[in-house]
Amino acid sequence: MNLLLENKINTELCKIFNKLKLDDRFAFVKVSDRPDLSDFQCNGALALAKITHKNPREIGTMIAEELQKCTFCESISVDGPGFINLKLKDDVIAQNADAMADDERLGCGMVEDPHKVVLDYGGPNVAKTMHVGHLRSGVIGESVSRIERFVGNDVISDVHLGDWGTPMGMIISEIIMQDGSLDKVYDYDIAQITEFYKQANIRCKDDENARENARQITAKLQEGNTQYRRAWEHLRNESLKAIKANYEQLDVNFDLWWGESDAHQVCGEVVRIARENDISEVDNGATIIRLEESNKPKPPVIIVKSDGAFGYQLTDIATIKMRVEDLHAQEIVYFTDSRQTLHFEQVFEAVQKLGIAPNVKLQHIVFGTVNGADGKPFKTRDGGVMDLETLIAMSKEKVSQSLPKPNEVEGYGTAEIEKLTQQIAIAAIKFQDLKNTIASGYVFELDDFAKFEGKTGPYIQYAVARINSVLRKAAASGLQTGNIVLQAPEERSLALKLAQVHNVVMRAHTDKEPSIIAEYTYNLAQTFSTFYNACPMMNANNQELVSSRLKLAKLTRDILKLMLYLLGIEAPEVMLKAENK
Repeated sequence: MNLLLENKINTELCKIFNKLKLDDRFAFVKVSDRPDLSDFQCNGALALAKITHKNPREIGTMIAEELQKCTFCESISVDGPGFINLKLKDDVIAQNADAMADDERLGCGMVEDPHKVVLDYGGPNVAKTMHVGHLRSGVIGESVSRIERFVGNDVISDVHLGDWGTPMGMIISEIIMQDGSLDKVYDYDIAQITEFYKQANIRCKDDENARENARQITAKLQEGNTQYRRAWEHLRNESLKAIKANYEQLDVNFDLWWGESDAHQVCGEVVRIARENDISEVDNGATIIRLEESNKPKPPVIIVKSDGAFGYQLTDIATIKMRVEDLHAQEIVYFTDSRQTLHFEQVFEAVQKLGIAPNVKLQHIVFGTVNGADGKPFKTRDGGVMDLETLIAMSKEKVSQSLPKPNEVEGYGTAEIEKLTQQIAIAAIKFQDLKNTIASGYVFELDDFAKFEGKTGPYIQYAVARINSVLRKAAASGLQTGNIVLQAPEERSLALKLAQVHNVVMRAHTDKEPSIIAEYTYNLAQTFSTFYNACPMMNANNQELVSSRLKLAKLTRDILKLMLYLLGIEAPEVMLKAENK
């Protein structure tokens, strides 16, 4: 059920526009820019003036006169060059809030035409420790996945591991170079495997023979060399254990754990399609697909390298083919940093030329970097890239400073405090990321992000816990929720803010932008805080007011919890603070 207040107004506006023979494309309102003057405003008169060549204020006055006949407005005015301002009656807002509180979806509607969406996020490479650069893809992707599912789309999330390219050949080559064979490879854990990769990187930068040897091993691995395949399986499995442990801590989840290797067989099919349809050509021993260069020079897609190994882009092309044919994807969305922009431009154009994803929407969403105080990508003190496990540990340590020690609070022993620390630390990390627009980078402020006040995850969690406390006390006193009545301006403001939730969720879905939800959640928590301070609940003037305010509080709590869930954040029942913190 969609209980958006704007819909009630827009329906009436549409009737009025048709009656006045005005273009009803402009028959809609938005939340007012001046809440002190009105609740909603319609700016359609300005757009209509350009089309009809009439005075916008005259058009606005005409529309306003018809709106005066409606039963849901307390006042209507026309300001400036034709802005139509509407203020709703209190009982209309209250009834809407009541309906939201009784609705299992809290007034949020769903998409009209649900479809199958495949989300590609995470993308870590095996044989490498996950670092802070992997944070945004997982956190953003998880939130978008939850939003898409909530609005009714059929979602499949895939981590898409980097497990099949030249880096695998480099590691195997390095192990053989150092050990003389692959006999010890099955004893190596992720830390040792990562070290081999670092050393292989250094060696291959300076040594052409090492690079060539790695390329040859990669080709043989992809051709099915038994020895290399067995070593690769161990490297992949050890890496996967570490990757899953990191994602589990972040509460980032995937339906599929496909890797580049899973598309290997299909790569050959794509090469065949390209050749049979004269889409590819051979250039200097490599098989390529040339792309259009009408707007800017664009390198060709190398589908088979001169050494016989499959090209990097071919794996993504083949994966798209699998997602369309096996998963029946109607939309595929990728989340990576800006370094992959050209790559996906090439992949999407090659897919179009090959005709392997007809009528499928392909989208690449680019995110900014996580930076340190110097504005550069976040690093450790010694200058290395901060690994994700260390980042999470630092966050938990920071949060623990604000919490009581185990058994200082009755019922909160070691396990309970550790769980609360984890919930708050992950909330802090995720909210600091998601409150920023995806495209922008941000500075990771360890000293500020875990505070219980300000625009932080713990602040929202604390708001939920505070409402939980009120509701528990009310229940213990035998108080119950009742119909919502609006008497104080703070009650009215809160009910209007709650009524925006459907619009917020739908905009976040349309734009694939969780920051819209993060911004709304923070503003809602602030609006509730103002209400909480101005409007006593347990000791209001009469029972009707007590019941009404408790219902408003409960609805706020439920919507805050829903918003946190859509951001991938847990809402603890109780929030504790250490003394003197």
